Amino acid sequence: MAKENHTVKHEFILTGFTDYPELKTLLFVVFFAMYLITMVGNLGLVILISKEHHLCTRMYIFLGNPALVDSCCACAITPKMLRNFFSENRMVSLYECMAQFYFLCTVETADCFLLVVMAYDRYVAICSPLQYHTMMSKKLCIQTTTGAYIAGNLHSMIHIGLLFRLVFCGSNHIKQTLLL
Repeated sequence: MAKENHTVKHEFILTGFTDYPELKTLLFVVFFAMYLITMVGNLGLVILISKEHHLCTRMYIFLGNPALVDSCCACAITPKMLRNFFSENRMVSLYECMAQFYFLCTVETADCFLLVVMAYDRYVAICSPLQYHTMMSKKLCIQTTTGAYIAGNLHSMIHIGLLFRLVFCGSNHIKQTLLL
């Protein structure tokens, strides 16, 4: 019987986008432009809502939070990907990978819960318009938004705890793909 290699991997090599040298610059420019547009748009919306007192209503609070979460989502993945386009060392450690997954999972789960809270807010506004201000107070709005972030954090902690129990062996090449 042949013995298999069960060496535990603690570093991974990112491949895929960088396999096409003629497309590196084009892909970098496209992804960097999308990243800048996302960050400027979302953070601009958050700053506008926080600075303009007329926009501090429940609806705009619920619109500002998904914009903040979307910008955090872009910050979790894109900078590392952009750096790897022209880097010779495309290694990512297991802990760096887990941290990246933790932040991405946190903001994506919080985004899902924020959408649920926003849907409930619109449901109350449509079905009970006369009782809307008593049912959806600003205090409840802040509590549900905070709850969405706490739930996102707890969800990602559970996943990270389960991921650290796994043993990664085999190939340490992770292929990033572009779906066209």
